[in-house]
Amino acid sequence: MKKLLLILIIITSSCVSTKTHNTYTKLDTKIEYYTSNDTRNADFPFSDATIVNNVIYVAGQVGNIPGNNNVVEGGIREETKQTMRNIKAVLEATGSSMEKIFKCTCMLSDISEWGAMSEEYKKFFKKNQRPSRSAFAGTGLALGAKVEIECWAIK
Repeated sequence: MKKLLLILIIITSSCVSTKTHNTYTKLDTKIEYYTSNDTRNADFPFSDATIVNNVIYVAGQVGNIPGNNNVVEGGIREETKQTMRNIKAVLEATGSSMEKIFKCTCMLSDISEWGAMSEEYKKFFKKNQRPSRSAFAGTGLALGAKVEIECWAIK
């Protein structure tokens, strides 16, 4: 088993990679990094989205107004609406749309608010085109948010 692991490490590390601007190419895999001006100016330690080949991975978004590091007031419903608007903005900036989301992960500071969050969340999708989704409770979400949502979409 150790020999197999060592062989895999050697093979993986010997792959050719190149970097040009914010795009990496490793064999047939193209990786692009999208970082909005707001994220760059706030010096957050992540990109808003990473695009691998034709799949967009949107980083966890919270219900803040872009450029402001405070979540909107009004509780879980208002935060969910703003979170989904933030996801929509990232997708549009990367050449996609809400209709192309196929998976979401929702993190809530209080799982008892799952129902209220879900009511607002589902308004952003056509009834017969809702992406697969996971939801769980977590403490200490970014910016003290009640909800954080990440998603995957096709470019």
